[in-house]
Amino acid sequence: MFCHKYGPLCCAAFILAVLSCGSLLCSHAKGRIFQKREEDPPVQVTLGLSADLLEYDDDSRSASSCINENMLNATTLSAHFRGDICRSSGAHTSAFENTATVAQVAQPSEMLVMAYYPDWMGDSFPPSKIDFQRFDWIDFAFAVPKADASLAWDDPVSGPTLLEELVTSAHSHNSYVKLSIGGWTGSRYFSTIVSTEKGRSKFAENILATYNKFSLDGIDIDWEYPGQEGSPGNKYNSKDTANFLLFLQKLRSTLPPSARITAAVESTPFVDNKGKPLKDLTEFAEVLDWVLIMNYDVWGSSSNPGPNAPLYDACGNSTQPDASAVGAFNAWTRANFPASKLVLGLPSYGYISSSKAQHLRTRSNKGAEDSSGFKVKNDDGDSEGQVQFRELIKQGVLVPTSDDRGYPTYAASEGFETLWDGCSETPYIRSTSSGQIITYDSPLSLGMKAAFAKKVGMLGVNVFDVHGDTDTWDLVDSVRRALDLT
Repeated sequence: MFCHKYGPLCCAAFILAVLSCGSLLCSHAKGRIFQKREEDPPVQVTLGLSADLLEYDDDSRSASSCINENMLNATTLSAHFRGDICRSSGAHTSAFENTATVAQVAQPSEMLVMAYYPDWMGDSFPPSKIDFQRFDWIDFAFAVPKADASLAWDDPVSGPTLLEELVTSAHSHNSYVKLSIGGWTGSRYFSTIVSTEKGRSKFAENILATYNKFSLDGIDIDWEYPGQEGSPGNKYNSKDTANFLLFLQKLRSTLPPSARITAAVESTPFVDNKGKPLKDLTEFAEVLDWVLIMNYDVWGSSSNPGPNAPLYDACGNSTQPDASAVGAFNAWTRANFPASKLVLGLPSYGYISSSKAQHLRTRSNKGAEDSSGFKVKNDDGDSEGQVQFRELIKQGVLVPTSDDRGYPTYAASEGFETLWDGCSETPYIRSTSSGQIITYDSPLSLGMKAAFAKKVGMLGVNVFDVHGDTDTWDLVDSVRRALDLT
């Protein structure tokens, strides 16, 4: 993933009906994840979604324009959204009708809820703080491949101890743990390691030794990215994707049959030897239990900021039209990767940008006057870069508000105003006095993406990362309720 340690429908009514269910916690049927599910042939179904007129009095969606109609057309998903998203300084009202036709596969009785645990948060957020009742799987990030195909730790001091603690705690609560290997800054040697049969075999054997040593339940390969440089200095070549498949096949034959093998991927499929997305991922689907679509970091900190994790390109004018939950789903299923083996990545963080923009990127911009004001800081004390959702609350720029629909809502404070980008279906806050825009995801926007994942038959969702949520798990609980996990 990442930049995470280092730095890289049309309206709420779609999800509000889903979020209106009861209690937050549930009892998991954990055993189901180790059962191979037989998939039914794709069946065309029609989904009808509607909601009554909704009113908001907290100005949480104020902006300067109305979207009257949006059309999304794709191979496996088409939706016609008719509504009126009007933004004003007063009450916000929204009418919404939706019909969608999707190629849908048989869904599991319950979708999986997962999260990443980053080893660099061990001091402030030890594994004991995780409420495992809310999660089926936890991915420990990261182990890092070395040039000789051995594994090192992203944090060599605390990594192994934290992993042992995480596995012990998770297993005692009937949750499972995968070790994530690679990451944004940990993908330097994947290409050279998997380029030979000897390297692939040695790498798989070293992974098996680690799998057994820590009593793991699975392995997550986070190569960013085959056939592309990713982080500057990474090794890569045109045969990476073909060699990656050979490695995954070797890893599958090396690990125990019960071990889950997954991959963290970008919104478009792996590239071929000409740098173009593969059109057929059947062989990858045969060896991988699922892939996590990293639908975040679409735009980072910028003077011309954009959304971190778009639901879809509602306005049809994004400079990255495939970089959204809907776009990624369409791209992967179009390439014959089953929807039931797709997991949607959800961020628990946003980005601070020093900006005078009035709207997010792909929208018109209008300058604001400079003046001094309250500035938000990230975990490192900087006024730009990634910021966790819990930090926005801790610093007082988001404050809880009452809501009779039963899910958490937050309003802006400290001179910020809460806004909604209807083109990506994500919130952001802006302060003209401090010259900051913060793009992030709220309980509502994450719930919308989770509801989408459920409707199109995806396997589940995975939050990066577990420590970014509130102490009361407002983000995860909203996601769970959108998935009907009560």
